[in-house]
Amino acid sequence: MFEDKVIPLDVWITDGINWLVDNHRALFLKLKWPVEQTLNGIDHGLNALHPLIIIAAVLLIAWRIAGWRVSLFSVLSLVFVGLLGLWEDTMTTLAMVVSSVLFCIIAGVPLGICAGKNDRFERIIRPILDAMQTTPSFVYLVPIVMLFSIGNAAGVLATIIFALPPIVRLTGLGIRQVPRELVEAAEAFGATNWQVLAKVQIPLALPTILAGLNQTIMMALSMVVVAALIGAGGLGSPVVLGLNSLDIGIAAIGGIGIVLMAVMLDRITQAAAKKRY
Repeated sequence: MFEDKVIPLDVWITDGINWLVDNHRALFLKLKWPVEQTLNGIDHGLNALHPLIIIAAVLLIAWRIAGWRVSLFSVLSLVFVGLLGLWEDTMTTLAMVVSSVLFCIIAGVPLGICAGKNDRFERIIRPILDAMQTTPSFVYLVPIVMLFSIGNAAGVLATIIFALPPIVRLTGLGIRQVPRELVEAAEAFGATNWQVLAKVQIPLALPTILAGLNQTIMMALSMVVVAALIGAGGLGSPVVLGLNSLDIGIAAIGGIGIVLMAVMLDRITQAAAKKRY
């Protein structure tokens, strides 16, 4: 029954991407520019600072947000990856995560607010988010390379697409969970729509939004190794190098560095979310 292909969807997708490359690649390179500048600035800044300054800053931030246990774990993790010879790769990975999460916040929070306040928009965006979240991460690599070339910036762009859905979903969920009575009370006192959003809905939804931010950070870190396949640096590079050369030691230390960074960022962001309850 299905011996012959009837719908040449693969050909249509290939033709569509080729048309974009041939006619609008300059536009995509312009879209890449702010991501590239942000990434390069953060990367150069982190690698220019003395490691002790960064360790002290992480110690202070983690201690203020999550307590002394998380701060101690964070410091020991950074010292350990430094002793493994992965400090520069770790800072590059941190720059990639920070850059991608920053753009996810810029795009995701407004989209989530719109989805939380507008049922029609939520119905439209839900299947798009489903597709973004369930599409295998490797599928993004070919169009990203064709449209944006290779390198760290291309890896960040792929990460943004992959890590965007959680913050959109949970921002919308947080807005919808705000009790209607509080919104009506604010409106009754003469608050404008913007004042209701800024003074009532966002503060009450902030724990849920921060939970979405936590998930976005975790998904961004999960893309580190995949992004290394298209020329991105960071801790994914040792893993890919170990895979290509069948060197389990190099792959293992890269993986350990990613795990330590993931746990560190997860504990800090979770503690930040819990403080809002």
